[in-house]
Amino acid sequence: MESKGFDGGRKLPLVEDFYTIQGEGYHTGKPAYFIRLGGCDVGCRWCDAKFTWNPKMFPPIDVDEIVARATSHPAQAIVITGGEPLIYPLGYITDKLHEAGLEIFLETSGSHSPSGTFDWVCLSPKRQAPPLPEVYAMANELKVIVEKPEDIEWAEECARNVGKSCLLLLQPEWSRYEEMIPVIVDFVKAHPRWNISVQTHKFMHIP
Repeated sequence: MESKGFDGGRKLPLVEDFYTIQGEGYHTGKPAYFIRLGGCDVGCRWCDAKFTWNPKMFPPIDVDEIVARATSHPAQAIVITGGEPLIYPLGYITDKLHEAGLEIFLETSGSHSPSGTFDWVCLSPKRQAPPLPEVYAMANELKVIVEKPEDIEWAEECARNVGKSCLLLLQPEWSRYEEMIPVIVDFVKAHPRWNISVQTHKFMHIP
């Protein structure tokens, strides 16, 4: 990462940062400041952030600028997402945000080695680029996207790799919501250690 101009994480390829309401997962409904980084090598065909995939589109900028904007909002929570944020060294930005007294949540596929210090890790695993064991171990929340019924089998496989306290969530892929939600509801009723996540921000028409 050093050779690519990230200066040990003091610069990162920012796609966008904005203040909104967390729309999915355990922290649904919580005001949060989102920091979205560019670059992803996982390549989900249903991804709703494909515009983030090419890191060359997003030249690295000073992390101190990002932190200054984040701390200017009332949110006490920061969500670092992507793209795939673990591609980059995240220790500097998490240190600076923690110094400001903010909680930091990570959203990741877990396909790259972790860096940085987080208060909450949402692991959303993908078959084509499975999580590394060390990311499974740090996950507070396992959120598996269900595009087809077979994805529930993948979710069960992933659940065997996380800690006992990790929350288990199934989330219908947005374009397949109507087809998948009945399948997910039936499964969760039969397997109550699982909960359901939906993308409420899309119903609210917010970022």
